[in-house]
Amino acid sequence: MRAFPVEDVVTLEGTRCSGDAHDFCPKGCMVFWREAWLCRVAANDVPSRFDSNESAQLMTRLKTLSANGKYFCQASEILNATRPLLRRERLVKCLNEVSAGNCTVVQMIHRVAVWMFWKIRRLTLGEYARGTKRSTPSMGLGLQAGDCVEVQPMETIRETLNAKAHNRGLYFSPDMRLLCGSRQKVAKKLDKIIVDGTGEVREMYNTVYLEGSHCGCSHVAFGGCSRDEYTYWREIWLRRPADSSPPLPRDNP
Repeated sequence: MRAFPVEDVVTLEGTRCSGDAHDFCPKGCMVFWREAWLCRVAANDVPSRFDSNESAQLMTRLKTLSANGKYFCQASEILNATRPLLRRERLVKCLNEVSAGNCTVVQMIHRVAVWMFWKIRRLTLGEYARGTKRSTPSMGLGLQAGDCVEVQPMETIRETLNAKAHNRGLYFSPDMRLLCGSRQKVAKKLDKIIVDGTGEVREMYNTVYLEGSHCGCSHVAFGGCSRDEYTYWREIWLRRPADSSPPLPRDNP
């Protein structure tokens, strides 16, 4: 768990990194904004006119690569921009989340209770989704954005995981079990990502993220966070449905 040294950072609805300036990285990170970069306006104010020429000039000045050839972006600099949270500070963070309006008191109590349950369970029984594989398997379905899939049953997914609930380094978190057996739509195929804190580009194989499937970080982090990252799915955890019926609308888990 990390935090910005000064509580002057917000996220804006619908503003995620397109990856266009970073070798078309498909990670879709939530963009952070300093409050000094923003100004208050009335809800009915007419938006300022967008100048495409000024935008193009700005793009030519933006730094996208570091000296060692790695990419430079908010994800690459996240460790430099934040500091570790001490244990006693995590409770303060939870209170700040409520006071900032990121969640209600009831929602925060639920987050903390979820974290406590899974923390105790991991200490007593081990990882929920742990498997027995020493070398985890890989399988591709050739999925593309817009494809309809079904999430495999938990018993089948466990057969692809090692004792730490990883498949080739990718963790199957407890919240992901909530989608087992459901029908979902592929939002995007992941072939590479920029690694948080390093700017290094790593290739990914047979991995997608599903529409509306976001990180349930309260299962693994005290109080959760507001980053709202996508959850990554190995294609071996999915299957093509027998029919082409669309997935049913659902709330985020």
